[in-house]
Amino acid sequence: MIGRATLVGLLFLAACGQERQDPVLTSELTSPVDVTLHWRPEAGAAGQVVEYANAADGEYAVLEFSPPAKNSYRHRDLIPETSFYYRVRPYTGTASATVDVALPPGDDVPEIEGPDWTAPRRDGGGTHPVASPEAAARELGAEVKHANGILFTWRDRASDEDGYLIEVRPAGAVDYRVAVQLDPDTTSYGVITLPDEKAAAYRVRAFRFGAPSNLTHQRTGKV
Repeated sequence: MIGRATLVGLLFLAACGQERQDPVLTSELTSPVDVTLHWRPEAGAAGQVVEYANAADGEYAVLEFSPPAKNSYRHRDLIPETSFYYRVRPYTGTASATVDVALPPGDDVPEIEGPDWTAPRRDGGGTHPVASPEAAARELGAEVKHANGILFTWRDRASDEDGYLIEVRPAGAVDYRVAVQLDPDTTSYGVITLPDEKAAAYRVRAFRFGAPSNLTHQRTGKV
């Protein structure tokens, strides 16, 4: 007869073996200071957020919000002889309707006079769970402030979001990318644009994170 402690140990080993056989996330050291990640995207997610830390139980920083079809990321030019831990998390949530913005020519970013229009405003308080399409933000507006600045406003309808994303698709691009990650209940934020965003489509998304993947670890080499 197998004792209780032995049975628990066998189940633990089986679970570990399954994780090693079929991990969501894998990594490889592709140069002494470059790590390449590969993952299996979660079906139905709005995308995956790629994160890293220098200790398994450390504070994880966001490397990228990847679009739903993307399944790899290269972390370049890392500190030599240092440990890096990685994970991915799916995120979900329905995007708002889009708004197209065409900025005037010029690359100046003038100093702000008066109230800081770029600061986030948090006065939302929606009533719909992010899992519902009804949680999508409404009434998205875009006010051009200058040749490289846009003030976005919207109505918060989500009740349990982890935050908001402002997403941008520059003219000619295939996918949206995340321009800004904001706190829950945000309803306004001013974006200073990048050079390729003179003409672009924008949308906002109330989102929630899913469960993190397995961790993967690499230690960079000498250079």
